[in-house]
Amino acid sequence: MNSNDIQFSRRAQALTSSVIREVLKLTEKPEIISFAGGLPSAQTFPVAALQAACERLFADSPAAALQYAPTEGLQPLRQWVAEKHGVDSANVLITTGSQQALDLLAKVFIDPGSKVLVEAPTYLGALQAFSLSEPAYTEVPTDDQGLQPEALTETLAAGARFLYTIPNFQNPTGRRLPLERRKELVARARELGVLLVEDNPYGELRYSGSPLPSLHSLNPEGVIYMGSFSKVLAPGLRLGYMLAPPAIHAKLVQAKQASDLHTPSFTQRVAYEVLKTGMLDSHIASVCDLYGKHCAAMLDALSRHMPEGVRWSRPEGGMFIWVELPAAIDTMALLEAAVASNVAFVPGAPFYAITPRNNTLRLAFVTVPPQKIEEGIARLGELVASHLRALQPADAVAAVQ
Repeated sequence: MNSNDIQFSRRAQALTSSVIREVLKLTEKPEIISFAGGLPSAQTFPVAALQAACERLFADSPAAALQYAPTEGLQPLRQWVAEKHGVDSANVLITTGSQQALDLLAKVFIDPGSKVLVEAPTYLGALQAFSLSEPAYTEVPTDDQGLQPEALTETLAAGARFLYTIPNFQNPTGRRLPLERRKELVARARELGVLLVEDNPYGELRYSGSPLPSLHSLNPEGVIYMGSFSKVLAPGLRLGYMLAPPAIHAKLVQAKQASDLHTPSFTQRVAYEVLKTGMLDSHIASVCDLYGKHCAAMLDALSRHMPEGVRWSRPEGGMFIWVELPAAIDTMALLEAAVASNVAFVPGAPFYAITPRNNTLRLAFVTVPPQKIEEGIARLGELVASHLRALQPADAVAAVQ
C-alpha cells in the first residue's frame, strides 16, 4: 500500500511527538550535559531488593506471577496503597504507569470540545494524553507559589469536566502549593462543583519543609488522586494508581478493561514483594538525600553563573527547576546554541496549553552529578549572557558582563 493511501483517523493525524523525547534524541552524545530528561537517577533503583523479590516469586508462586490478573489490580498491592492513603481498597485502581491514568481520565471525561482546566504551565505528558480527546483547554493562572485558587471563579469553572493540578513540586516548575491555597482550592472546587484531578508523582521527594496534606485528603469525594511508583522504585515497572469515588472508579475500571485488561501481574507482584518488607521509607530517604544535594548544587550554580534579569524557582523537592529569561530570548532558539555547546534543557513553551511563554525553560537536576551541574550551568549562563549581549544596544552590553 502506498503511504498516500493510508487513511489515519482525525485523532491520529493530530498526534505530535513529545518535545522532551525529541530533545533527548539530540542529547544522545555522551559529551552533552543534559538537564532535559525528567528521569529518576539509575543510582536510586533498588536493584538488590527487586532481584530478591523476583527470586522469591519464581520460587514460591511463578504461575500466579505470570497469569492474568484482575483489572482493578493485585489485591495486596491495592490494600497497601489504601492503607497508605487511609481509603478503602475498593477505591484503588492500579494502572500501567501514571501516564495510563491520564489516558483513562481522557477517555472517561473528555468529549471533543469539553472544557478542561489546566495550570499554566502544566505537565506536557498530560496535555498529550488529554489532547487526543480534543478538549477545549482553559488555563488557570499561577505564580511563584503555584496555582492561584482565587482565579477559579464561577465563570472559569462553568462546564469544566475537571481541573488537573500537580500541587507537589510541579512538573515543570518545581513549585509546591502552600497549605492555605490547598484549602482554598478545595473549598472553591466544592462550592463550584468542579472535580479536581491531583497528580502526585513527586510528593515524596521532599528535601526541606514540612509535609502537606493532599487535596484528596481534604475532600475525598471531590478529588481523583494519581500516584506513581516510578520515582520511588523504578520507572521500568510501569506502576501507578488512582484513588477515585465509587461511581468514577467503576468507569475507570471499564475504560482500563478496554485498554489493556490489567496492569502486568509480574511487576505488581514484584513491587508488592519489595513494599511489604517495609524498606520504602528508608529507600526514599536515601533518594531525597541524593537529589537534595543535586538540587542545591544547581541552585548554587545558577546564582553564580546566570546574568542579571534571569529568574528561577527554588524548589523544596521534586526533580525540576523552572527558569525565566528576559522576554527577548526565545529558548527554542537558545536550545540549538546550547546543544552545539554540549548542554541541553527543555524549552518551556510546550508546557502551556494555550498561551506559551517562549522565554522559559525547564532544568532537571537529578541525573547529573554536581560537578557536571556546575559545568553545564556555567555553559548555559554564558550562552544566555551572549544572547543578551547580541540583543542589547552597545551602551547596555556592560550590564551583562
